Amino acid sequence: MTPEDLRAAVAAGILTEAQAASLLALANDRAGRRVALPSEDEPFEFFRGFSEIFISIGLVILLSGVTALLAVFGGFALLTLVPLMTAGIAWWWAGYFTLKRRMTLPSIVLATAFGIGIVIFTFTLLAQASIDERMVAIAGFALSALAMVAWYRRFRLPFAAFLTGGFTLGAVYAFTASASNLAGLFTGFQGYNSLFDLGESPAFATATLVFGIGAFLAGMWFDTRDPHRLGRYSATAFWCHLLAAPALVNTVAVTLLNGGGILFLALALVAITVLALVIDRRSFLTAAIAYIAVVIAWVMGEGEASRWIFVLLTLGAFITAIGTWWVQLRAKMMQLLPDFPGKSRLPPYGSTE
Repeated sequence: MTPEDLRAAVAAGILTEAQAASLLALANDRAGRRVALPSEDEPFEFFRGFSEIFISIGLVILLSGVTALLAVFGGFALLTLVPLMTAGIAWWWAGYFTLKRRMTLPSIVLATAFGIGIVIFTFTLLAQASIDERMVAIAGFALSALAMVAWYRRFRLPFAAFLTGGFTLGAVYAFTASASNLAGLFTGFQGYNSLFDLGESPAFATATLVFGIGAFLAGMWFDTRDPHRLGRYSATAFWCHLLAAPALVNTVAVTLLNGGGILFLALALVAITVLALVIDRRSFLTAAIAYIAVVIAWVMGEGEASRWIFVLLTLGAFITAIGTWWVQLRAKMMQLLPDFPGKSRLPPYGSTE
């Protein structure tokens, strides 16, 4: 039985995630090496076929039509009850597409529709109360995050963790941001440069860093419960790491860039690469590299063409080399590293050949 068969059995409810992981662990122990899971693989499923894309397009159009219909009969309640009703419909339909049909992309569409509906509803409702605008934003994002937690508990959809993290970050930013912070987002790199510098804007930058650490720890919590990456925990960890990497790099990259320039940024990239290899998450490194590339491009602006070519060649060669020899590099690194808490709960690593 292949890992794909085990994942299908878990998705169909034939096996539990724990049973599937136990079967795969037994196969690995008997073989003495990691043969049941392709060494080059980091399982990720966005959709299973074009039928899911087709249904997702239909759901987007249908939800838009339902919302418009509700708005026609909603009158003054357009910005209050209609978004809530749309969110309720998304919850209702998820009972079929997520729980019964187990479709990935349609489930993501419905979760997104639910999240957007809850955000609009909470912000509109709170705005009618006599409270400060900052508190409206904090409470609105916080309540939306709690709603997505409820979605995750009901439907066990990994993507819900991504939306939960996004709303949580919105609440954190609303709590720490000032008028000058928000203005920095729209004043080019210099404003952005100060916004995420621990020295220039400690509250806002620290909030980003703390959120990144929290998202990373959440991802590791899920990862260590599914080291063979067969089920929901691993997929949830993927979305957590996708949130964590940009948030961590955001503060670290800008602060190091201000303190020591590109060299310190390169050293940070090396450290991030080592961490990604240890936890065996290409997605974590991909998000970090993409963000660092944006920062470098922002710094260089409209610089000389030769500098752009150098950056492209360097990053391209680095990513290609790491991706090509990922398994061998990780195996060698894990063998050289001493035992540390949680090492045995990380994904298995093969030989260096």
